[in-house]
Amino acid sequence: QVQLVESGGALVQPGGSLRLSCTASDFTLDYYAIGWFRQAPGKEREGVSCIRSTFSYSDRDTLYTDSVKGRFTISRDNAKNMVYLQMTSLKPEDTAVYYCAADPRRLCIDFYGMKFWGKGTPVTVSS
Repeated sequence: QVQLVESGGALVQPGGSLRLSCTASDFTLDYYAIGWFRQAPGKEREGVSCIRSTFSYSDRDTLYTDSVKGRFTISRDNAKNMVYLQMTSLKPEDTAVYYCAADPRRLCIDFYGMKFWGKGTPVTVSS
């Protein structure tokens, strides 16, 4: 069973920064597009960001939901088999459990093709 593992969640003050990490054992992340999702208490899970596989070809390398554009940056380190979500200018409304997921389509077409998921890491933005 393929399992992704997230880390880096923490309590952070508004305006602060945090970097989340996603990795997997026995599973090459670069064979997939990798997405970050979040689910706040009482709300539905939403797609936050996506980065395409380097084994794909597209004029769009990444995808962001509007509420995080300019604040969050997704990136890969294929040598380490890692995908990161750098979050800056954090707001209380960013509080959620954050999940990474893998899309076998390899492209960031949308947030609906994810096949494999991690168990999440909690992020709390509060003073």
